[in-house]
Amino acid sequence: MRYLIHLAIHYPLSSFLIVVIWFLCFCTPPHTRLNHVAFIDKWTHIAMYLLTCCTIWEEYLHRHRSVAWCKAVLLAWAAPVVMSGLIEVLQATCTGGRRSGEWLDFAANTTGATLALVIGILRARSRAK
Repeated sequence: MRYLIHLAIHYPLSSFLIVVIWFLCFCTPPHTRLNHVAFIDKWTHIAMYLLTCCTIWEEYLHRHRSVAWCKAVLLAWAAPVVMSGLIEVLQATCTGGRRSGEWLDFAANTTGATLALVIGILRARSRAK
């Protein structure tokens, strides 16, 4: 628990975005005019995780002079991907049918996190030069 408080203090924007993701994943989504756009839900998942993971990278790079690659990848890629899988399982089992956990949502989340990983690596390497 102490480590989670430490992360929330040192990564405030990332923590806020993670809370927003948890909230959005368990509330009932509103109907909009964009509902007819093909795969709008998947694009939204990619964007949420791309933004969140890029924010994690930026806050990490801002706080550290050198990159501990194992820790950075764990924090900015693996943890969000695991969180995404947990959310999908909870949606499938704990929402009483209001939300459904989907493997394609998990794949979209992982895609967003992976894109952010590539951006984060490029950003860290360009900063090191």
